[in-house]
Amino acid sequence: MASVLMVAEKPSLAKSLAEILSYKQCWRRKSMCSACDVYEFDGSFHDRRNTFPAHFKMTSVCGHVKSLDFLPKYNKWDTTDPGDLFSAETRKNEAIPDLRICNFLRSEGAGMDYLVLWLDCDKEGENICFEVIEEVKDVMRVHRNPNSQVIFRARFSSITEKAIFQAFNNLTEPNWNEARSVDARQELDLRIGCAFTRFQTTSFQSKYTGLNDSVISYGPCQTPTLGFCVHRHDEIQQFKPEKYWRLEAKVKLGGAMVTIESQREHIFDSEVGMLLVKTTRDCKQAVVESVLEKIKTKSPPQALHTVELLRSASSRLHIGPKQAMDVAERLYIEGYISYPRTETTRYAVDFDFRSPLSELSRNPEFDDYARFLLRTPIKLPSGGTDIGDHPPITPMKNASRDQLSDTEWRVYEFIARHFLATLYPDCKYKVMEVQLSLGRESFQWSGITPVSPGFTEVYPWQAVHGTEAQISWMEGQQLDIVEVQLTTHETTPPGYLTESELISLMEKHRIGTDASIPVHIENICSRNYVRVDSGRRLVPTKLGIVLVHGYHKIDPELVLPTMRSAIEEQLNLIAKGQVDFERVLSHTLELFQKKFQYFRENVGGMDELFEASFSSVAESGRPISRCGKCRRFMKYVAAKPHRLYCMHCDETYSLPPGGTIKLYKELKCPLDEFELLLYSGGPKRQSFLLCPYCYNEPPFSGTKKFMSCSLCTHQSCSYAMPQNCVGVCSECDNGILVLEPHFHTGGPAPKWRIACNNMKCKEMVDCFEGSTDVQSSKELCDCGSNLLTVDLCKVTHLPEDSEKCVHKGCWRCDSVLSALLVQPDLRSHWRRGRGRRPKKH
Repeated sequence: MASVLMVAEKPSLAKSLAEILSYKQCWRRKSMCSACDVYEFDGSFHDRRNTFPAHFKMTSVCGHVKSLDFLPKYNKWDTTDPGDLFSAETRKNEAIPDLRICNFLRSEGAGMDYLVLWLDCDKEGENICFEVIEEVKDVMRVHRNPNSQVIFRARFSSITEKAIFQAFNNLTEPNWNEARSVDARQELDLRIGCAFTRFQTTSFQSKYTGLNDSVISYGPCQTPTLGFCVHRHDEIQQFKPEKYWRLEAKVKLGGAMVTIESQREHIFDSEVGMLLVKTTRDCKQAVVESVLEKIKTKSPPQALHTVELLRSASSRLHIGPKQAMDVAERLYIEGYISYPRTETTRYAVDFDFRSPLSELSRNPEFDDYARFLLRTPIKLPSGGTDIGDHPPITPMKNASRDQLSDTEWRVYEFIARHFLATLYPDCKYKVMEVQLSLGRESFQWSGITPVSPGFTEVYPWQAVHGTEAQISWMEGQQLDIVEVQLTTHETTPPGYLTESELISLMEKHRIGTDASIPVHIENICSRNYVRVDSGRRLVPTKLGIVLVHGYHKIDPELVLPTMRSAIEEQLNLIAKGQVDFERVLSHTLELFQKKFQYFRENVGGMDELFEASFSSVAESGRPISRCGKCRRFMKYVAAKPHRLYCMHCDETYSLPPGGTIKLYKELKCPLDEFELLLYSGGPKRQSFLLCPYCYNEPPFSGTKKFMSCSLCTHQSCSYAMPQNCVGVCSECDNGILVLEPHFHTGGPAPKWRIACNNMKCKEMVDCFEGSTDVQSSKELCDCGSNLLTVDLCKVTHLPEDSEKCVHKGCWRCDSVLSALLVQPDLRSHWRRGRGRRPKKH
């Protein structure tokens, strides 16, 4: 029996596919990957030539298997020139190392005869296909005929039994060109984004306070997206309101008062307005010159594509694009809707309308609308564009409010109503336009009366509402004038961009794809470049405004959409196999490398904008400790990110995030003469000593950046690890337990603590309260811990029969010292240890 490995993009999708293909007769087993189960079943397999019995294994990955990154030596910001990243070596690393997806795929693929790829049917899905192939192909069984196809691609647009079996019975091949277009996009975004981001972050954060505490990022798509928001902000700021007037009159008609308006509409000269009022007030009656009635129609919406879904979710449902896309993907995986990433807005000629309508006819929310359409011949909607990727987004399975969360239901309801609306007839309404004269001045009145709701019955967002009660006008009619007045108005600025408007601009200028648009909008929000205000309007922050204005000042193409639009066009040509991958990549990188060099040489123009909006580091902070180079005081800048700044050396030194920083006894590091600092606080309620210079520039090979004194291997410094080691941590693989004063200043004596020097480890215990001196020796106990010498003279809570003297023993095993651990539940835990002896220092 042949064996077939099938791989989906997500674990939940693998489960749905296995249940459909096995007629719910599959069995599940755990795998070496904690996130991905394996579903097995027996059935028949068709390899495009023959059909034969086969054993199937269906599993999944968790998105991308690999992620592109630079070699480790280029990931050190302080030693790598950002300009070198345009040509630095890259490699693909495992995207989620903890899941061991690569080993898992090789294990499950070993000895398999065939591989069927059920990844999402878009460019990203094609790219993941080849990531899976790379891991599996070399461990599969060698086929007798080397020319036989053993790797297949399933193409589907919905998770329904009909669609899945149709894909299974018509397997194709993965698309190499589409996968390469994604490779090109990944490499361009990595190199361009990292080069600009590193340069901006290090340059601006070292000079100014109040910026992001993480990174000041640049992205080829993210930055033009921000540019749209700042452009609208600039329009608002530059807008100058202008007064205008409108000439109105009130006339009597059938016992009602009706307001008519002058055809001049806006009058920008008040004197002209007053003159018109004077001349029309002399008239006693208004004469109806003409009455025109027209029946107009409003067409149903086009079939739903991704961008319209995101726009409507934001403007009508008040759901952000990123959340809307996540919800749509969940609905798709559960089989409720078709594939939610599509650019197509036209139904195919052979599209099956009756299946989704039959499903909706079982739902009390939509049954009347669906049954109406099922009773009448369905006319294929006109308009729209068939891109050829996926069908429009449509409901595929009936869902009730109880089956979905509130947000899921609102998205599902919108998709269902949009689908129904596309098949409904036009909305019809009557427009009446009346022309009147008051002396020599022409006036007008218009009104709307609904005739037939059509598609707006199911799609109420676009309903046409009548303007006034039905009024009867007749040509030649003379109406008494009750009042003539000049009303004052003022022009208003445009509002800040809504998410919906921003999505439209991104689509128009081809910034991002239907899948990445939500991510780019999310990025400019999370980077603190814009904030989402009421009505889901995007208001740029001070940092976002300064960045965009700076790009415009130095090189406008860095923020205008034209560059990215041209890149997207080239990437699409790669996907179609019409241009060479290497040529597009090298040309684009060469172009941006020149732009980066120019930006770097002229960044002073951006500094002028930052200085106007942010405080410089030199003007901020307070003196705290002396620099080891110039022996002058450095300033402590408490604004995030925390740092020290020496204005004489013009150098900045990063400090641990959170917590507080204090000078420690004016003691100096023996390596560089910088004064030691005491950090306390943070999520671990840590307290440790650090040398500002060693913290940023590790003095010994093998030590990592951002190290405390407890990690330093200096052999004579009394605050380094060799002099304070008390044992090996039993909770982590690379941590050493060190003795450190707690440094609380509530009393004359320090409080002592034993803690792991691995910052990620939470092992710690307070101890020896009241002791004025604790020393670690190099003598070892049988348990592997270092012996401690503790002054017990001022310790108040001693065990019975203990003497107040200097006591030497193992803090784990000695009954006197172990009793002085403040957290009793940790005593037995630490007493057990792992039986390892600490390394020699």
